[in-house]
Amino acid sequence: MADDAPPLPEQEVARICADLIRIESTNFGDGSGPGERKAAEYVMGQLSEVGLDPVIVESAPGRASVMVRIEGADPSLPGLAVHGHLDVVPANAADWQVDPFSAEERDGCIWGRGAVDMKDMDAMIIANIRQLASSGQKPSRTTTFAFFADEEAGGDQGSHWVVDHHPEWFEGVTEAISEVGGFSVTVPRTGTGEPTRAYLLQTAEKGIAWLRLHARGRAGHGSVPNDANAVVRLAEAITRIAAYPWPREYVASVRALLDGLSELTGTPWTPEDPMPVLRHIGGAAGFVLGTLSDTANVTMLDAGYKHNVIPQTASASLDCRFLPGHEDDLMARVRELAGEHVEVEVLHRDIALDAPVTGDLVTAMTRSLLNEDPDASVLPYCLSGGTDNKALSLLGITGYGFAPLRLPADLEFAPMFHGIDERVPVESLQFGARVLGHFLRQA
Repeated sequence: MADDAPPLPEQEVARICADLIRIESTNFGDGSGPGERKAAEYVMGQLSEVGLDPVIVESAPGRASVMVRIEGADPSLPGLAVHGHLDVVPANAADWQVDPFSAEERDGCIWGRGAVDMKDMDAMIIANIRQLASSGQKPSRTTTFAFFADEEAGGDQGSHWVVDHHPEWFEGVTEAISEVGGFSVTVPRTGTGEPTRAYLLQTAEKGIAWLRLHARGRAGHGSVPNDANAVVRLAEAITRIAAYPWPREYVASVRALLDGLSELTGTPWTPEDPMPVLRHIGGAAGFVLGTLSDTANVTMLDAGYKHNVIPQTASASLDCRFLPGHEDDLMARVRELAGEHVEVEVLHRDIALDAPVTGDLVTAMTRSLLNEDPDASVLPYCLSGGTDNKALSLLGITGYGFAPLRLPADLEFAPMFHGIDERVPVESLQFGARVLGHFLRQA
């Protein structure tokens, strides 16, 4: 490579990822926090430096998203969107081994909040955009690259706002890729027990219902018996919801994943007990278990204001996730379980997604992974969480999760999403940058 040749994406991706982690963009979900503006300005600088003209928009002061479009080599092909988000969930520094916004490199990994969710993928995207622009190359398809605000609070100030106010950026786009897919798990190969890698390609994701339970009762003195205690009514509602056995249903992507893992490992599974095959994928099993049924988890509580006062109200936050086609059933069940004394308030709802597990784009993603790791397998899966693909689906865009990472067999990757000591191996970043570059050139 000539000395004046533009750097390859794998040569820049670790630097960009570390730079982004050091820019705190915590989203507390209540409008507080630093916002995404500084991270968005960093993205603008990286893209402007290579001659591009990106656009920055704000849904509210500091809540910034960035878009740029690169024309494709084949204008007859439908457009593609490649997107990430710039916000991260909070991190309590006292719980971490390192400063969560230091981007310290240790043990071959870059540590920090956002290292896997999802400033790693942002860095892969930016590094590939820079290489395309610097070299004069074009992606196969005309591609809109977007870096959204507010994904960690449902996207109302980010992807949903952009879709509502700037849909022109996605004109002609039919498909999209984003986070939480394309990462590897290491499993024993049937017959030999030798390790082999399978890459989990996200083809579906559950819907979201963020609810608030409000129990009403009769206020009174803490020393007096009270049969209308709001705290007790709330606790009883929570107990009923937590104890409810949500029925299992194996959607197509989940069944295909379990069947694929079974074939790779020689381990059978049954609808009554999928764990024999899931135990092979370590921490990623949690993602899969979350897709076997609808779920409802209590995440926050709020009641009372003095030790000797029975409050009139008590509240709890409920994070519900539902499988495709289950939204109405889940809402009806939660209201039934909450009971007559508890109001169910809807704070945020968003749809479930279920994309085809075959097709040209899936083939392109698979081919790009196997180009770098030819002995591996690629399997579909359903994400228990949600992504900004939900917002783009309102424009008729089919979304997939494809943030490619070849991971060490002993790295518990999935539990680091919203967890402590979040980190990403530098070699995995470099692998992902190469895979994404191959994908963009031939998708």
